[in-house]
Amino acid sequence: MSKYYLLQDSERCIGCLACEVSCKSNKSLPVGPALCKNMSVGPVEIKSLPRVRFVFMPCFHCEDPWCLDVCPSGAIQKRAGDGIVFIEPNLCIGCKSCITACPWGACQWDPAAAKAVKCDYCKDRLDEGLKPACVTKCLTQCLEFGVADKLPSGRRERFAAQIARDAFNPKG
Repeated sequence: MSKYYLLQDSERCIGCLACEVSCKSNKSLPVGPALCKNMSVGPVEIKSLPRVRFVFMPCFHCEDPWCLDVCPSGAIQKRAGDGIVFIEPNLCIGCKSCITACPWGACQWDPAAAKAVKCDYCKDRLDEGLKPACVTKCLTQCLEFGVADKLPSGRRERFAAQIARDAFNPKG
């Protein structure tokens, strides 16, 4: 895993997709690939009212990334210092092996470049001391990004419990 976390407070998310637009704009991506997706779930009944929930799906920057293991050209790499998994575009040969291997759909196809693309937590922005583009444009500030070691104790457990509760109890 990377040393960072990117969490979403689904109660505050209104599904405006500003995160996706900001990501695509920052990466100059054409129509098609979406490096982060805010997927709608529902409608589900919450407090006797129908409501759509939104689940933010960026790359998880896996501890042992399947996309990295299948890349024949070495284009997918993992930064040693922080664990961010990224694609070096000059090395990508467009074989789409990473797209097939990732169970989360994090690797996407950029038809304009004929190469794979994926979320890299905006590593160029992080190196400049900035947050990922998706986080900075979130209208309701429901996206939270930071260093996992500095995450308040119990926050990950509460987030995991919330996701499990929502998945198995859609009525909220």
